Amino acid sequence: MQPDALVADERAIEGLPIRLVIALVVGVASLGVMMNTLAGIQTLGVTELDVQPEPEVVGENATDVTVTVVSPGGDQIADATVVAKSGTARLDSVVTAKTDANGTATLSLAPSLGPNQEEGTVSLSVKPPAGSQYADDRENTNVLVVAGNPTGNTTG
Repeated sequence: MQPDALVADERAIEGLPIRLVIALVVGVASLGVMMNTLAGIQTLGVTELDVQPEPEVVGENATDVTVTVVSPGGDQIADATVVAKSGTARLDSVVTAKTDANGTATLSLAPSLGPNQEEGTVSLSVKPPAGSQYADDRENTNVLVVAGNPTGNTTG
């Protein structure tokens, strides 16, 4: 092949730009798939937390609710922060408490219901301990608030 033959050949440059674009698109798509796979590997070590409120059903009067933060295996989690917020029942403000070494926290709640509302919920969420492998991404057990006497007992 002669040196002047490459300069005179116009066919070589025609397909080059489209081939580069195709290679770039395929490379970027492959990189996206690999990054998504790697991001999924990190989430395998995260454990979801749940709460176990006691009592689960309360009235509209002020009451203390003891909340235990647990892992799926039933292990109690210390140093987690439990947050109670208004759901369909109203609270005057957000209530927080930190779990002790036994994984329990006590929240002082004074929920109220709207007019003609027979029941509502107080939403509970958990902020896991800092630097832990725990997360709270799913819905937790809520506290049910009922009008009148929540235990069904009558006085008098």
